[in-house]
Amino acid sequence: MPNTSTAYKRLRQSEKRRARNRARRSALRTQIRKVRAAVLAGKLDEAATELRVAAKRLDQAAAGNLIHINTAGRLKSRLSAAIKKAQQTAAA
Repeated sequence: MPNTSTAYKRLRQSEKRRARNRARRSALRTQIRKVRAAVLAGKLDEAATELRVAAKRLDQAAAGNLIHINTAGRLKSRLSAAIKKAQQTAAA
């Protein structure tokens, strides 16, 4: 336990930030799962709309230092590549 009032305040702030970050990270992962599930189910229109939402959330997470900006870019790239691959196999 913290001994000083300032240390106690930092503890409170850290707990708030941790809860906020956990919620945001969980929502982000859920959105990514929605995109992947739509691709696997063959619902490409739904996957495309979910990708737009996921891309926005990834960018926001990167802007807020929740994840690294390169991680956000890599995830967006992989999700869009999965959709494109599914579209090509559906067309063929």
